[in-house]
Amino acid sequence: MVSTTGSVLLAPSPDNAKYDFMYYLKGAAAGGICCSITHGALTPVDVVKTRVQLDPVKYNQGLVGGFRQIVAEEGAMALTTGLGATAAGYFVQGWFKFGGVEFFKIKAVESMGEEKAWENKTAIYLGAAAVAETIADIFLCPLEAVRIRSVSDPEFCDGLADGFVKMFKTEGIGGFYAGLAPILAKQVPYTMAKFAVQGAAADAIYNSMGKTPSDLSNQMNVSVSLASGVIAGVASAIISHPADTLLSKVNKKGAGGSGSMIQRLSNIAKEVGFVNLCTVGLIPRCVMIGTLTAGQFGIFDTVMNALGASKFHFHNPNEKH
Repeated sequence: MVSTTGSVLLAPSPDNAKYDFMYYLKGAAAGGICCSITHGALTPVDVVKTRVQLDPVKYNQGLVGGFRQIVAEEGAMALTTGLGATAAGYFVQGWFKFGGVEFFKIKAVESMGEEKAWENKTAIYLGAAAVAETIADIFLCPLEAVRIRSVSDPEFCDGLADGFVKMFKTEGIGGFYAGLAPILAKQVPYTMAKFAVQGAAADAIYNSMGKTPSDLSNQMNVSVSLASGVIAGVASAIISHPADTLLSKVNKKGAGGSGSMIQRLSNIAKEVGFVNLCTVGLIPRCVMIGTLTAGQFGIFDTVMNALGASKFHFHNPNEKH
């Protein structure tokens, strides 16, 4: 079964169907792989970031100090808390996010035509990213709820499956989606900025070299993706940080008191304050998201190349190549 799936993914698309079903399947697979690897590798940074957001009084020594404090108090393995939920959740999210963005932006180009699409490429990036991320978050939210609960309370569960069972028993299906509003508020603007900024930064890099993606080798295109990914990561981290802080706090047991989700979020925002929402944990998050986003675009391009798929790029139809 695995070998059959691998053979299907490695099979090239027919020349007359460059952006066919197999292209989108390969894009989804590459997206799942890149998000799972990058988020999984950065689990220790995310553990420190989440602890800082949840308890800034205790964890007040910055990123490096947070690492030392957690290791000293709980051991090095504490830095891997939530790894299973992170890897699984972000594979699913990456599948729908990157696969969805490829699908929606290509369909937009086919609908509008290349010239009009070129003139409106930023709007296409924003729209495709918003729709794809919304779909992805519906699947991500339950896994993210378990991850955050396990990070904030290391004794809550003994793994992903155990966490799901315990959360379902104590809170029902609603417990898995308690953070859906803030996760959408965080992830949708984050992803919109991520793809739009990365696309603009990549275009600027290509223009500075006087080249197009088709003029360069796969390795050079991956390098452009890495550089533009860092820029996009920092920009999107800053934009989405307040919602990220709310998401971390709302999944902590008892946070925000009782009442509706909107009321709980409002209570948390009042307690924390706007400045703290925007700044507490921002530096480690910029480090994390900048590295993560660069890695995602680099790995995505590498996997797409390995699968024999030529990644879609906007191009000006009036330019001679």
